[in-house]
Amino acid sequence: MRFFHKFILCVLVFPFLAYGQKTLTLDQAVKIALQRNTTLQKSLNSLKASESNYKAAWGNLLPSINADGSYGWNRSVQPGTSGRTYTFQGITINLPPTPSSTTDTYNYSAGANASWTLFDGLSNIAQVSESKKQLESARLQLENLKQNIVFQTISLYYAVVNNQQLLKVKQDNVKWNKQNLETIVEKNKIGAATLADVYAQQVQEGNAELDQIQTSNNLETAKSNLLYYLGLDVLQNYSFSDSLTSNEEDVLHSDLSSEFKNIDELVAQALSKRADYKSAILDYEGAENGVTAAEGGYYPRLTNTYGFNLFSNQLDNLTKSRTYSIGLTLSIPIFSGFSVDNQVQAAEVNAMNKKVDMDDLRRTIKQNLQQTYLNVQAAEKSLEVSKRNVASAAENQKITQEKYTLGSGTLLDVLVANSNYTNAQTSLINAEFQYIVLNQQLKYYLGVLNYKQYE
Repeated sequence: MRFFHKFILCVLVFPFLAYGQKTLTLDQAVKIALQRNTTLQKSLNSLKASESNYKAAWGNLLPSINADGSYGWNRSVQPGTSGRTYTFQGITINLPPTPSSTTDTYNYSAGANASWTLFDGLSNIAQVSESKKQLESARLQLENLKQNIVFQTISLYYAVVNNQQLLKVKQDNVKWNKQNLETIVEKNKIGAATLADVYAQQVQEGNAELDQIQTSNNLETAKSNLLYYLGLDVLQNYSFSDSLTSNEEDVLHSDLSSEFKNIDELVAQALSKRADYKSAILDYEGAENGVTAAEGGYYPRLTNTYGFNLFSNQLDNLTKSRTYSIGLTLSIPIFSGFSVDNQVQAAEVNAMNKKVDMDDLRRTIKQNLQQTYLNVQAAEKSLEVSKRNVASAAENQKITQEKYTLGSGTLLDVLVANSNYTNAQTSLINAEFQYIVLNQQLKYYLGVLNYKQYE
């Protein structure tokens, strides 16, 4: 009856658990990361600002045109005077009274004016070039950020799958230790095993369970890290792929070290492909244009002005009175309180810093590729050795278990053999995922990691 109750409980509860669990594939995770990453969203907003700056720089090459119109009304009120009589040297003068008066005056005007900078020391042209390079740099930075997001998501996702496979190994180890404990207990009952063997196996079983709990905690931590990076609820129940795809299996059978036959060629490829390095070059070139733009303050400024104006005191006659004007203004800077010197020096310092950033990034790329080369060599050797260790440990475990069953071996030998087999499986799984991640890392460092397939 108790078994029947448990069966009914499983039938009722399992569908709800399955329904509440969402499947998250690697492709879905990368797409979510590209959609939700806040740094990427800020970069997209900054890109719009760079586009606006480029448009404004082009606008500085064009005339500025203004149109204006005005209307004015003025009322003058004069009070009236009464008649008066004045006598001057016997002459009498009679002034008649004057009435009060109100006079309204109207003024209408309209016009258009244009101003065009013909020369400003090539500052406006340099600003166009600078803003164009800044825009291209922002686009390349956005591309590099997307590649980084893809790589980080892949690494975090593989960490989850890696821990899932490790957990399976630990679960199998617990199951084996439980079965072995049952066997030893039965053998002890008939005198074929000592009580010390029972105690030793109980300790081994406890250690296996603790190892399983620790691996399970590592798995939950890896899931939490991934979901947090994706901007998802870390408490939501997700299921992940628990096996390698055909592409990942192909990577395990590939020879990554063959791609490092000529590291100088890889460095040259990275310098030509890396979006962040191309962005750094554009930042430096744009900063050089900024120096040119700042130096324009040393040169005279020639401005062309145009004007067309209409004016009248009657609206109907507005178009009859007009004026036209054309002028050239030459402004020669003599002393500006060292403000131009300050602007030029700030621009030169910015250019020097951009060059330092570019050189630092070039050295970083070389170091990354060199370190990856060493890691690939170690990973390939680790993968090869781990495969052999698993085969050897599995055979040794089988032989040791048979000897103990026949009474010609000790329990210690069995426990050591099983521990070696579990460790060999763990090392192989870690080596496989390290090799797969290195494959993606190599693509990222070379600047060829494809992010467009996830957009």
